Amino acid sequence: MRLLLVEDDLNLSQSIKLELKKAGYAVDVAYDGEDGAFLGTVENYDAVILDLGLPKLSGLEVLRCWREANNTIPVIILTARDSWQEKVDGFKAGADDYLGKPFHFQELLARLNAVLKRTQSSPPPSLKAFGIELNEFDQTVTVNHQPEIVLTALEFRLLRYLMMNPNRLLSKAQLREHIYEYDSDPESNVIEVYINRLRHIVGQDLIITRRSQGYLFGAKK
Repeated sequence: MRLLLVEDDLNLSQSIKLELKKAGYAVDVAYDGEDGAFLGTVENYDAVILDLGLPKLSGLEVLRCWREANNTIPVIILTARDSWQEKVDGFKAGADDYLGKPFHFQELLARLNAVLKRTQSSPPPSLKAFGIELNEFDQTVTVNHQPEIVLTALEFRLLRYLMMNPNRLLSKAQLREHIYEYDSDPESNVIEVYINRLRHIVGQDLIITRRSQGYLFGAKK
């Protein structure tokens, strides 16, 4: 299973990552709220361990951003702010569990396993918009109830990002960041290539080009 850890304390984050890897998890780490919010939007994680006191964007803001975008990824809040009000704010924002610092790693692991057990019993998550249903477990897409289509990793990541930002103008730079690790040449036409491939899958009119600005998903010409 793949986890996202958003924690600005370098020593603590590396320690947690090491222990989680020993427990059999793959772990990505973000050290500020902006990077954490971005990764939690464009990547497919089984759960997130999220600190509240983050630079650039607070943990609560990150969590609210995900929930407002209908991102139901399970989130455990990890913070030194152990007051009852902080807990209430966290749960109101959509947290699945809460653990105050300092803590024993075995308790974090137990809470993580409990959250994953609850969520894994749920149906596979999907995104739905404009007659399109994107299944996030097997990376397939269904268009207007037609037979499902298996997507490549890049097609899935790009379509997921577009669907989570409907009617929002997205620049090539934003989309390039979304697939950057797969693109050896950031100045290439990889964005145009995959946008065209997605148009053949979901329909030519659903992804609109704004010349010199970027793309909109779901907008009308």
